[in-house]
Amino acid sequence: MNDNGGGGGQALDPVRQTQATTMYPDILFQSGSGKAFQLVAQSAAIAVQDATDNLRNISTVSSTAIGVAMSQLMSSGDFKTWAPVILAAQELVKQSATDFQQIGQYAAQVVKGFPISDKATSSSQ
Repeated sequence: MNDNGGGGGQALDPVRQTQATTMYPDILFQSGSGKAFQLVAQSAAIAVQDATDNLRNISTVSSTAIGVAMSQLMSSGDFKTWAPVILAAQELVKQSATDFQQIGQYAAQVVKGFPISDKATSSSQ
């Protein structure tokens, strides 16, 4: 049975007030802006984590290549063949460190430049 009169309206009043407050355009805009900022910040953090993993992996590969080249150099005495391998592996680590630094700086710029909320924009919409 459907009761259209009586206490049903009183029970729904707090629900309606909460809904009216949380559905207000400024609240929705600020909430959405905050969520968007969190997602951008999380994406930037993941990019830095990926760059860290890449730097670690490059360092491991380069260290291995240097070890093998040094072993071959010491056993063969062929400096002309193995010295460039060592230098290339060292250069790879340097370049990866530079890439890591740039990725970190770019990620920070993206996060710092992302608008968290703009009250003027939300009021004009």
